[in-house]
Amino acid sequence: MVSVNRNGEEELNQPLVDSSSTSPSNGVAQGQTDQAKEEDYREKLDLKSKVWIESKKLWHIVGPSILSRVATFSMNIITIAFAGHLGDLELASLSIANNVIVGFNFGLLFGELVLQNIDSDDRMSINGWEMMIPLAFFAGTGVRVANELGAGNGKAARFASIVSVVQSTIIGIFFCALIMMLHRQIALIFTSSTDVLDAVDSLSLLLAVTILLNSVQPILSGVAVGSGWQSKVAYLNLGCYYLVGVPLGVVLGWVFDLGVKGIWGGMILGGTAVQTVILAIIVMMCNWEKEAENATMRVQKWSTPNTDSES
Repeated sequence: MVSVNRNGEEELNQPLVDSSSTSPSNGVAQGQTDQAKEEDYREKLDLKSKVWIESKKLWHIVGPSILSRVATFSMNIITIAFAGHLGDLELASLSIANNVIVGFNFGLLFGELVLQNIDSDDRMSINGWEMMIPLAFFAGTGVRVANELGAGNGKAARFASIVSVVQSTIIGIFFCALIMMLHRQIALIFTSSTDVLDAVDSLSLLLAVTILLNSVQPILSGVAVGSGWQSKVAYLNLGCYYLVGVPLGVVLGWVFDLGVKGIWGGMILGGTAVQTVILAIIVMMCNWEKEAENATMRVQKWSTPNTDSES
């Protein structure tokens, strides 16, 4: 609409925003257009740029989470370290109390409850300390995958999963090598007892393997949770750890008389390793475009309609 002012100049009296553009159908169409533009922009980028952009998005979530989790868990670790230099009895008593009370929820969730109660000393403290990083990746990966699927970007969700798994695995390999090379020096932080240090030496390989597997399994779980497969992850946790891992650990520990090594090895082979393989197969066989469509349908189903535009 055009009008003429006092000076004879034309003025536009047309509204800035067309009321028809606020309708739900136009909103969906606009969202699809923006999504197409975003996909075209991503397709033009090279792999290095894609990894850099995705890493920045991921670490905006993972970075603060790692700092928070490590700082919180370090309070317990520092207490255990001081108690370890007082004596073996003090170290054992405090480690048991800490792992049972503080670590009960993590142990129940990740199937390590039996292992924590049996082997409650500085080895589990080292494992728990490093475990804070994969747990942060677990949360960050779930958020990134859920965001991309909710936006209808199946390819972006798949790429976010790959970047998360690769980066967490690299960190796990670093700590695995660190444990293999400096396990005795790290154990000296918690105790000066020769018996405990010798036990750490004998179990350092299992600890390194545990750290490496725990750098992959939580991230795959984060992908599954972000994709809406929470029930599958829950049943898989229960089945792998308490139906496979615990019986295998009991057989290796008591029947074959391998002691702590057998129990720990059974939990790792029957629990974490089996779950990691199954989750990897599920993620690799996933139809990401179909999952994005399902996520978009759920968003439309549960979204609140715009009452202003309808009125």
